[in-house]
Amino acid sequence: MQIRRSAERGQADHGWLRSFHSFSFAGYHDPRHMGFSVLRVINEDRIAPGTGFGTHGHRDMEIISYVLEGELEHRDSLGNGSVIRPGDVQRMSAGSGVRHSEFNHAQSSTHFLQIWIEPNVTGIAPSYEERHFPAAAKRGRLCLIAAPDGRDGAVTIHQDARLYAGLFDGAESARHEVAPGRKTYLHVVRGRIEVDGERLLAGDAAMTAVAGVQLARGEAAEVLLFDLP
Repeated sequence: MQIRRSAERGQADHGWLRSFHSFSFAGYHDPRHMGFSVLRVINEDRIAPGTGFGTHGHRDMEIISYVLEGELEHRDSLGNGSVIRPGDVQRMSAGSGVRHSEFNHAQSSTHFLQIWIEPNVTGIAPSYEERHFPAAAKRGRLCLIAAPDGRDGAVTIHQDARLYAGLFDGAESARHEVAPGRKTYLHVVRGRIEVDGERLLAGDAAMTAVAGVQLARGEAAEVLLFDLP
């Protein structure tokens, strides 16, 4: 298992936006961290009140937003407009091209993760999807929130990848079995937890290709686990 600590991530402070980059992005470039399997971006962003990302474009990327605190207004060229809040998972398949904006109209900062996964098909019609996953669905277990077949209420992504979210405290634990030839990337969103006996803190990540991953001894822990080709 390879561990990457939070402090090793790229950082950017634009005043209105503070970001930590798990992989090379924008002005941060590290040839050792260009992505992991088809996982290309995990940006931990904090957007100041009354600010946001103006209208900009994307192509051929599966983009997932996971809100931790605050709220984020989304508008796009497909005609979608919504405000996502903690517990919401938003998926936008950029496909042949889509333009969108993200804005924080709240009076407090918005803390969220922006995730990019490379699709297994290109040039498709862009699409949008949103689901809410209450804390109870993630408590003491790994809840599927994104999958290629959209099963169990997960948002549907165009890639043979699965994303799980979990909340762990005290004696709560979970084990994720990994099929041969697949990889796992675990990102600690907040709190602290043991992953195969290794203590990880908020912002830390664990990368592995072993047969199973054990999560235990969480302290106000929230994690995202990616099962990847």
